[in-house]
Amino acid sequence: MKDALETVKILAAYDLTKSLRGAAELTGCSHHTVQRLLVERDAGRAPGAGPARERVIDPWLPKIEDWVEASHGRIRADVVHEKLARMGYTGSDRSTRRAVSEIKAAYRRGNRRAEGRHYLPHA
Repeated sequence: MKDALETVKILAAYDLTKSLRGAAELTGCSHHTVQRLLVERDAGRAPGAGPARERVIDPWLPKIEDWVEASHGRIRADVVHEKLARMGYTGSDRSTRRAVSEIKAAYRRGNRRAEGRHYLPHA
């Protein structure tokens, strides 16, 4: 897999030459690589990111969001995992911790206090 800088160079070479083989020759990669990156770019995906895969926790996210909202962002991930396991969730505790962390971060972004209210340093 190409890193971001190589990907940009490959796509720029294609934009310059309008040729898969020409871009491949300029950048030292296969014309198949150039074609794959172009298809990803034209589809609106970040080149090299790969397809989004469904996670085992995805069907449970609305329930976790409800619990985070009800607890005002205070519920712990281990408590969420225990509740989900009792409801039939078969994923790992690590997946639960990651999802709870993402949901809590989103909750905090949406529930901030007014700008500057309690965050000003003491003079």
